[in-house]
Amino acid sequence: MNLFQNRNLIIATKHGKENVIAPILKKKLGVKCFVDKSFDTDLLGTFSGEIERELDPISTVRKKCLIAMEKNNCELGIASEGSFGPHPSIFFAQANEEILIFIDKKNNLEIIARELTTETNFNGKYIDSMSDLKIFAREMHFPSHGLIIRNEQNSSIKISKGIDTWEKLLSEYKVFKKQFDKIYVETDMRAMHNPTRMKIIEKTAEKLMSKILSACPKCMTPGFSIVAAEKGLPCKYCNLPTNSTLYYLYSCKHCSHEEKEYFPRKIKFEDPMYCSFCNP
Repeated sequence: MNLFQNRNLIIATKHGKENVIAPILKKKLGVKCFVDKSFDTDLLGTFSGEIERELDPISTVRKKCLIAMEKNNCELGIASEGSFGPHPSIFFAQANEEILIFIDKKNNLEIIARELTTETNFNGKYIDSMSDLKIFAREMHFPSHGLIIRNEQNSSIKISKGIDTWEKLLSEYKVFKKQFDKIYVETDMRAMHNPTRMKIIEKTAEKLMSKILSACPKCMTPGFSIVAAEKGLPCKYCNLPTNSTLYYLYSCKHCSHEEKEYFPRKIKFEDPMYCSFCNP
């Protein structure tokens, strides 16, 4: 039974994310998507720092979604939140983590999908010359990806956002150069100015749909998905447990039913090169 067919769903965004999210929702859930252009999601925090994000990403995306739903008297909603910075496990690599939340008040559902990737142009640097500016801009895939100029890093005394043409970039640089000794240029990470990020949001939306369409085998509630990965796949040589995944644990938030999927990589033993005993 389709719980969502022909129901209205609000996408909480002001940055054009509906362009990649809505087609997936319409095709796979049969919902009617809309956006409230008067809802300012920046009130919960901006990438450029004028408004600090007070809550953690999960709490922020949940609050964003619920506010939009309440404001529009809508029982179905979806929202996304992105974070950027050093990758948690890959040294010297920048990362983009996208979180999407799906909330259905009528059926008491909350389903979350996350995607962590190094596919991002997130960067910034102090620029000393027009030549340096052009080199940095090209490295950041400008002008298909927007840039931001500010007087210095993390300062909002003077800031120019959404720069997406060479004419505007060079013009703004000259204006800043007349007023400040330092000029900081960074990537504009808002989705409508960053196609690379938009692709990750689309990928996360596909992952979210897979979770929504995965029904609990016991109660048929949507969102039967992986909640944990248990290590312990045995070594092919010594048979001792390794750090590789032995099984995924699936759980239903509605009835708490759980199931284990053993050998998710379709192998029952790990190569000895990944065994801490055989290859310490």
